Amino acid sequence: MDKTPPLLPGYKPFNDAQLTRESWKIFQIMAEFVDGFERLAQIKPSVSIFGSARTDPEHPSYFLAEEIAKLLSDSGFSVVSGGGPGIMEAANKGAFAGKSPSIGLNIDLPHEQHDNPYQDIPLHFRHFFSRKVMFVKYASAYVVLPGGFGTLDELAEILTLIQTGKSRRIPVILVDSEFWSGLIDWFGNTLVKAGTIDKEDLDLFKILDKPQDVVDAIFKHYDARGFEPSAEEQEILLEL
Repeated sequence: MDKTPPLLPGYKPFNDAQLTRESWKIFQIMAEFVDGFERLAQIKPSVSIFGSARTDPEHPSYFLAEEIAKLLSDSGFSVVSGGGPGIMEAANKGAFAGKSPSIGLNIDLPHEQHDNPYQDIPLHFRHFFSRKVMFVKYASAYVVLPGGFGTLDELAEILTLIQTGKSRRIPVILVDSEFWSGLIDWFGNTLVKAGTIDKEDLDLFKILDKPQDVVDAIFKHYDARGFEPSAEEQEILLEL
């Protein structure tokens, strides 16, 4: 008796050519991970910087990101950003002018994304999730400037990883208190009250406004322990 399940209305079975194409995606993804691991393993310590791709070069947030990146670079941190325009360009530009490497994790997008010219180490990704691993894998801190959905995605990603113990505890710094105040109020007044996060989860990040304060907060976090992950943290990072 034929036990093949009936097809749903409008459903078309996978053809071999389509399956082959999907299978080859696995090798594309593997190649992105291998290239990223090989090229970024030596950039430690590093700081990942996020913000809107739509920020104009004359906007105060652009200059703020550039100054923060320059200070971090001169302090010995490689700076990792998205490689595109806006805040990403500002971060790469500041780091490029500093003493440490400027890394761009470029993503192929139909809109908004083009490589900025301020990258000592450019990498290119077709898949967001492999790129996101590279932002986390070697980061000693996250610095998040004003941005949109993509920036919020990266922020939620690192907070979730730290909250659930899937990543080591690193400084997560939100820059521009005026911009972030509404979201943080919502965290406290809605998420905490609803029990969807704990009040202690609000301690997973800091809100700062001045570039030097950002650098000082990162150094303070590591003052008693150094930047190298502990043996336990190394095990956590190997799972990423």
